[in-house]
Amino acid sequence: MPAIRILVVDDSVVIRKVLCDALASDPAVEVAGTASDGRLALAKIGQLKPDLITLDVEMPNMSGLETIREIRKLHPKLPIIMFSTLTEHGAATTLDALALGASDYVTKPSNTGSLDVTMLRIKEDLLPKIKALCGRGLADKKLVVPPAQRPPLAGVAERAKASVEILAIGTSTGGPNALADLIPAIPANFPVPIVIVQHMPPLFTRLLAERLDKVSAISVHEGEHGKKIEPGHAWIAPGDYHMTLDRRAAGVHLSMNQEAPENSCRPAVDVLFRSVAAMFGANTLAVVLTGMGSDGVLGSQAIRKRGGRIYVQDEATSVVWGMPGQTAAAGFADSIFPLRQIAGEIDRYVRASRQAATGKPIGVR
Repeated sequence: MPAIRILVVDDSVVIRKVLCDALASDPAVEVAGTASDGRLALAKIGQLKPDLITLDVEMPNMSGLETIREIRKLHPKLPIIMFSTLTEHGAATTLDALALGASDYVTKPSNTGSLDVTMLRIKEDLLPKIKALCGRGLADKKLVVPPAQRPPLAGVAERAKASVEILAIGTSTGGPNALADLIPAIPANFPVPIVIVQHMPPLFTRLLAERLDKVSAISVHEGEHGKKIEPGHAWIAPGDYHMTLDRRAAGVHLSMNQEAPENSCRPAVDVLFRSVAAMFGANTLAVVLTGMGSDGVLGSQAIRKRGGRIYVQDEATSVVWGMPGQTAAAGFADSIFPLRQIAGEIDRYVRASRQAATGKPIGVR
């Protein structure tokens, strides 16, 4: 199989060298060329025919955002990974880049104190994303769940009697845009709270929550330790913290911790889903959206074992069909939907389950 051809675009000679050296260390990847700004990159795409572009956010002559706009006019499907700084400005610009059509992002290592550590961080963060976005099947190690450990599909009648009391969502690569499609489609009178894990570092999760809040009928917040969850509100796990649930006399509250990463992630979907399963059991509806890797598979297993229901995003509308695809392959998905259908299916099922449990109609859109 031919190597994945990469065009590296960055105005810094040092960063270009570090990136090229990191990429060259993997035999599955080939640096097809480099460019110091967006204009040069656009001229080289036709010549080099790269499989993927790494693109700096801040560049002279033509910024990363301007470059994305021009690339998408001629190459709507060409994968683009942004290389951004872990700052407030860098996070905001990266979210803008994703909205414009960037496929994913990697944050530049800072304060590592060593070139070797910087190289290792870049290789660990960047190479799996390149392989996943180029569809080589090299990035996602399949999480095999033995058939004996898979929750049976029997008991559908009993599960149908459960009234949904919470919606849990897990996502990674492609998630910000998927959430930007799904969350604004949730109506203001949605009758249960929503908890979300999106794989993102600090700053990014807060800005994502703020952006979603501005365009949604429900209120969207970054998760806060001790906050009581309520219907009509959604909480996104803060970067670098696992988010779980804690039942108190006054209701169910959020809890944050910095225990070891799971699936190389903190926050991790599995952590949240296990907590939701333990707290709400069969009264859970969970959704696994686009994402690289297998985070969410074992959490979905925990929810299914307790009688909850799992929806996953389909392959055609996923940027990477890792998390949802592996959840489906493990036998834990009740239904698979295109992204634009998911909000409607969530709302319909939640209201129907609650009406069936109470015998009283629940307001619909």
